[in-house]
Amino acid sequence: MTDAIRYQTAKFVASYGNASKIPPSTCPEVCFVGRSNVGKSSIMNKLFNRKNLVKVSSTPGKTSNVNFFVADGVHFVDLPGYGFAQRSKSERERWADLIFDFLDMERSFNLVVSLVDIRHDPSKLDHQMIEFLQEGGYPFVVALTKADKLSRSQQGRQLATIRKQLNVPAEDIFVTSSATGQGIDELKRRIEAACLDEGEDEPAEE
Repeated sequence: MTDAIRYQTAKFVASYGNASKIPPSTCPEVCFVGRSNVGKSSIMNKLFNRKNLVKVSSTPGKTSNVNFFVADGVHFVDLPGYGFAQRSKSERERWADLIFDFLDMERSFNLVVSLVDIRHDPSKLDHQMIEFLQEGGYPFVVALTKADKLSRSQQGRQLATIRKQLNVPAEDIFVTSSATGQGIDELKRRIEAACLDEGEDEPAEE
C-alpha cells in the first residue's frame, strides 16, 4: 500500500441492514457516524472528490443501512444517522441497534470519524456516542461539520466550546466544511495515519 490513499478511486461495495450479515474485516476500516442531518454524506463525497457517490438526500435520516465503500484497499463505512425524530420509534431503534451492533463486532476499527454540527451544542446522542467510543477504547476523531455557515472567529469559539463539552483532546477535534473543503486535508491525514502506518511500530527482528 502506498503512503497516500487515492480517494478519488472510491466505489460502492455493499449495503447491509442487519449487522449479522456483514462479513468480517479484510482490510483497514474507517467508520463515519453522526446525527442524521450532520452532513455525513457530503463530507464523505468531498473526501472522495465525488459529487454523489455517497447518496445525499434532502430528507434527513435517509441512510438506514451500513454502507461500505472502498478506495485503495481501505473500507469506508457509512453508518446510519441517528436521532431523526420524524422516523418511527421502531425505525430509530433499529438504526441504533444496527450502529451499536456493528461497533460491538470484532473488526478492524482503524478510525471512527464522529461528525458533530459546529453550529450547535452537541446533542445528548452526540455525547452518548463520544462516551461509547471513549469507554470502548476506539481510535476516533471528531470532525465539526458545516463550518462555512460560521465566521472564522465563530468557528474558533465553537471549536473550543464543543471540545470542552465532549472532553476530547485538542488534537482529536477539528473543523470541516464539505462546501469549502476546509479540514478535508486534516481528515485525510488522520485517516492515512490510522490506516497506512500499521506495523511501523513493530520492533525489528535481530
